[in-house]
Amino acid sequence: MPFNNSISKYDCQYIVTGIFLISVFIFTDLIEVIDKDYFYFVPRLISVQPYRIFTSILTHADLNHLLSNLGGIIITRYFLMRLGIKSRFFYLKFILSCSFLNFFIIWFYEKILSYFNIYLNYANLGFSGIIYALFGFILLTSFYGKKYFLGKEIGFKSNYEVQKMSKTICLIGLIFSFLPGVSLLGHLSGFITGCFLFLI
Repeated sequence: MPFNNSISKYDCQYIVTGIFLISVFIFTDLIEVIDKDYFYFVPRLISVQPYRIFTSILTHADLNHLLSNLGGIIITRYFLMRLGIKSRFFYLKFILSCSFLNFFIIWFYEKILSYFNIYLNYANLGFSGIIYALFGFILLTSFYGKKYFLGKEIGFKSNYEVQKMSKTICLIGLIFSFLPGVSLLGHLSGFITGCFLFLI
């Protein structure tokens, strides 16, 4: 079946996401009117500064980090178009849902570690956790399709080509996650979150 990859009525959600990430980068890194130290995900601060659950996904370490995640938005947009998206707000709703659930998974993991007197001290930032959640969601959707998300029609159909491509990207992404300076926990928890969001 031929696939038309031109601009569609569903593209505003990706454009808004990209513009928001770029705008935050301009304010935090280029003109530096906002200190991104107040935006990072820092486990010990979440209880008193819960806003970091959301702000951490908006900030990036550097330009390369931002560009790689903007590339992730383009890739996931392509896959969602191939799956036959029929929702103008799916992407934005997914981001909000994923932020909460991803935080819960990381919190649960840290609680298990603290039971064994292991305490993590790190700062996490970037949109890649959301991208990996989308990859997990897309991978399962490419197998089984998905008609509804949070009660709204999204119209996704299974797609063998997306299945093959997404499996390859997930494998490459997993390998990439072991590189120094890359958050393995953030990527794995994101992927698990995406799989869970597919199931609900």
